[in-house]
Amino acid sequence: MDEITFKSDTVLSDVHLHTPNQRHLMVRLSGVGQPVFLSQFKLLWNQASQTDSGAEGGNHRAHPAEEEDDVLGDEAQESSPYDVIKIEHTMATPLEDVGKQVWRGALLLADYILSQRDLFRGRTVLELGAGTGLASILAATVAQTVYCTDVGADLLAMCQRNIALNSHLTATGGGVIKVKELDWLKDDLCTDPEVPFSWSEEDISDLYGHTTILLAAEVFYDDDLTDALFKTLCRLAHKLKNASTAILSVEKRLNFTLRHLDVTCEAYDHFRSCLRRLEGLTGGRLRFTVEPVDVSFPQLLVYERIQQLHSQEHHAAKKSAPHKIQQPCSTAPRMEKVCDLWPFWSL
Repeated sequence: MDEITFKSDTVLSDVHLHTPNQRHLMVRLSGVGQPVFLSQFKLLWNQASQTDSGAEGGNHRAHPAEEEDDVLGDEAQESSPYDVIKIEHTMATPLEDVGKQVWRGALLLADYILSQRDLFRGRTVLELGAGTGLASILAATVAQTVYCTDVGADLLAMCQRNIALNSHLTATGGGVIKVKELDWLKDDLCTDPEVPFSWSEEDISDLYGHTTILLAAEVFYDDDLTDALFKTLCRLAHKLKNASTAILSVEKRLNFTLRHLDVTCEAYDHFRSCLRRLEGLTGGRLRFTVEPVDVSFPQLLVYERIQQLHSQEHHAAKKSAPHKIQQPCSTAPRMEKVCDLWPFWSL
């Protein structure tokens, strides 16, 4: 076999680097010929509670992450199916396919969902840039309907497979996950029945009429896409009928660049500038404020959880209805990484 090499544009998720004892099983090739692996991420909730209340259970007890070194393997294989979430994903991809990987920001967002179950209970949820669908699946353990959206038929098919792999987690609570295409670069949803994962008029009506929570994790790596996402959030804020909350999770990555001859985090800085512009919007019926989020919520998935470092808070005046975007509690396991969780409220 030829030696595996990585091209200059290859991107590798660092989740795999922080789970050294985890075994990833290659299960197939994707529609575009990429190796697809199956990983099981251990859910750290109380087994008795899970047995009593099924996937909708409410009182889950977290175990210390350091005691759960083997995320996948004999221990996970012997656990109850309710103790793991199975995710098909790729290991290394070109930049345009990074949604097929598992990113730590998605795991942090999943922790938030599992620790704030009452916020999601019975709700309609929209995830933007869902990637492998991990957050959507866990949201559906308590939510009524989850719209799991991204672009690309191959990626959305991967989401569909992951949903099927974890149907036992959502079955008891009755949550429904609908995989749909949602392109941030387009103003309208695709309704062409010939296009895979397009929207029906019934789904569009339900989306705008009932959505109260929006999710996005690890999608702020390209300035143009970041701009497009914020435009999409603004567009949705005007179209959604009900008050809504959006939770945005992003990992701040520091890189040395020749252009600056210094360590920078340009994608993250652009993300922050978009938040400031959004907060400063005037006119119309919408106003936005920014507030911090405390990321000290319990860890309910096995991965390297990052410790809190600092937080910031910003407010803006309200008009007829309040709109909030929470700024991050920045956290860092070491100097080169900071992980933030951003929530957004709108009425």
